[in-house]
Amino acid sequence: MFTWSKSNDVLGAVNRGNAIESGLCTLCRADCQGKCETWLSSLRGREMLYPRDFGTVTAGSGNTSHVGVSYNSIRIQGNNYGALGTPGANGEFLFTDVNLETSFGAEETTKCRVPFMTGALGSTFIAAKYWDSFAVGCALVGAPIVIGENVVGVDREAEIKDGRIISAPELERRIDTYMRYYDGYGAIIVQLNVEDTTNGVAEYVAEKYGDKVIIELKWGQGAKNIGGEIEVASLDYALFLKKRGYLVDPDPEKPSVQEAYERGAIHSFARHSRLGYTNLTNYDQVHEEFMNSVSYLRKIGFKRISLKTGSYGMEALAMAIKFASEAKLDLLTIDGSGGGTGMSPWNMMESWGVPSPLLHAKAYEYASRLAAKGEKVVDLSFAGGFAKGSNIFKALAMGAPYSKLICMGRAMMIPGFLGSNIEGVLFPERRASVHGNWDKLPSAVSKYGDNAEAIFSGYQEVEAKVGKEGMKDVPLGAVGIWCLVDKLSAELQQLLAGVRKFDLNSISRADIASGNRETERETGIKFISDIGDETALKILDM
Repeated sequence: MFTWSKSNDVLGAVNRGNAIESGLCTLCRADCQGKCETWLSSLRGREMLYPRDFGTVTAGSGNTSHVGVSYNSIRIQGNNYGALGTPGANGEFLFTDVNLETSFGAEETTKCRVPFMTGALGSTFIAAKYWDSFAVGCALVGAPIVIGENVVGVDREAEIKDGRIISAPELERRIDTYMRYYDGYGAIIVQLNVEDTTNGVAEYVAEKYGDKVIIELKWGQGAKNIGGEIEVASLDYALFLKKRGYLVDPDPEKPSVQEAYERGAIHSFARHSRLGYTNLTNYDQVHEEFMNSVSYLRKIGFKRISLKTGSYGMEALAMAIKFASEAKLDLLTIDGSGGGTGMSPWNMMESWGVPSPLLHAKAYEYASRLAAKGEKVVDLSFAGGFAKGSNIFKALAMGAPYSKLICMGRAMMIPGFLGSNIEGVLFPERRASVHGNWDKLPSAVSKYGDNAEAIFSGYQEVEAKVGKEGMKDVPLGAVGIWCLVDKLSAELQQLLAGVRKFDLNSISRADIASGNRETERETGIKFISDIGDETALKILDM
């Protein structure tokens, strides 16, 4: 297994834990005091694109030898002439003029200001605690956000009777928080798993919100090949979840388990979701069940429907693309191994599933096969280990023209944690409500100032959008998301300008190259020195 450096001297970034390809740590903490690249970008935005200490340094890359198949083994092209797209107001082509707007949808178009969306932020407590930051931040930047599975099922205040939801305060809070700042760009997506379907989540959302919400069927995710989990430390809560119909491990109803809990031998219980389609045995049955589910969701009022699938094998990938296209779904998110989680078995995460670049390359191949037959292919979102603008560019190019968005989970959560911790220090009276974890600002933050206006490079832009009075209601975690998206957007604009593409929709597989022959073989992307070689020889022979 390749080991990534914990430090980036050029940017002044240092990982607290073990670094991975995305630049994040394998374990990301809400109380982290820094300072990985994404953490710093959540404060300083596009400032983090450049080497530190300008005027006293020079910098050079060592990332030129590529081993194995990964997004790092894909190189980004550059062109020395031409421009594709619309010039800026002054008639020039500047990287800041690159249009990053995207959209997705079969019959109804959903517009997004940026090609980023969140992964499913579901029933984990960390998602609930920092939801205001995530939702407000995503709404402000015009990015879709996904409310993950089981939110109603684990809500002790939710009332469910005979398979019908009477009230779901946590789900409503999450939807309403996003919609308060929604301005026509982005979307709120509510995910369904087996328990959500049994509990009547779709019917409740349809009745209360109608077509304001996209409903999402869930097949799986990149972090695990079983249902979602959370951990609870209360025996009473564990018993509540079992009565709600969940698998709880160890079984809180067993007398021996209860005694072990009372004596301190057992400290927590894992709540698991059920596997889907366990009663089906072949393609035709899965196809029929899926199409019936989509038909039912349309019948109760959903105009926009999406599907999330994980890093299963090629059969499941083909099913997902084929079924979603046939059913005219609006979006298919394909989550490869390397993707993050709120809670999954660790060795399962390390060992199972198809790694993202291999899965996404096959997704392009299968989508192209359908398109060649004249079929309209569902719009795609790629997920599984993204946090850097360079890898976002590569993934969008890998799947073009079908890929419309890149889905990020942990990367989009970091600014929420960081902003909440800062807010808790600057405004101690809010510390409990925003779930701040710090008593004082660490030096990695205080070096920029002792107030939000100085610490966050994007503070004034957010203020310009919502007004000075409106800033009183905007969580600093949302300002952190604005800063991170500013950095990722500027990085993407620069890379697109480098390939002379001034509109995101112009990106293509011709804009990337394989850094080794293995990557070429597995992804179908040509080796870097083979691209343009014939043209080069013609030039020399003129």
